[in-house]
Amino acid sequence: MIEALVKGVRWLLAFTRATAGILLISSVAINFANIIGRYFFSVSIPWAEEIMLFLMVGCVFTGCCAVAWDGRQIKMDVVVGMLPPKLRDLLSVLSELALIATAAAVTAFAWPVISQLAAFDERSQAANFPLVFPQAMIPIGYTLMALLVAVRLMVRSGAGRADGSH
Repeated sequence: MIEALVKGVRWLLAFTRATAGILLISSVAINFANIIGRYFFSVSIPWAEEIMLFLMVGCVFTGCCAVAWDGRQIKMDVVVGMLPPKLRDLLSVLSELALIATAAAVTAFAWPVISQLAAFDERSQAANFPLVFPQAMIPIGYTLMALLVAVRLMVRSGAGRADGSH
């Protein structure tokens, strides 16, 4: 079962990394086109800033999945690094559980807002782009991050039992 989970995670990470890359490249391309238009043709793209912002939100919240899987999110761990290994491991697990709980809370509080944005067909001012899409990236990113951290904890505990270290 662990192997199947890891295989699914690898596929998910490949998908989210590719998505983040496409969103970033799209943002850079729009910015480049806007610069060329502005400085060479004296015409700018009125919706470029909004769409680039939405693309960056998508890039961040799809890219955070790889960071969460690797356990490389920002941590305040200067003091934790000086603790004995068993206490350090305990605090590491508690930190991961706090991340999962926070991600679940953000997701739970975000979905009613997303539902209202969709129901009222809220759109951005310059691009007339549906706001439900960039706003939905936040709970989607947090949900995937929580899922990946939970799977990482399961894989780590399963590997520990298989090695006989637990």
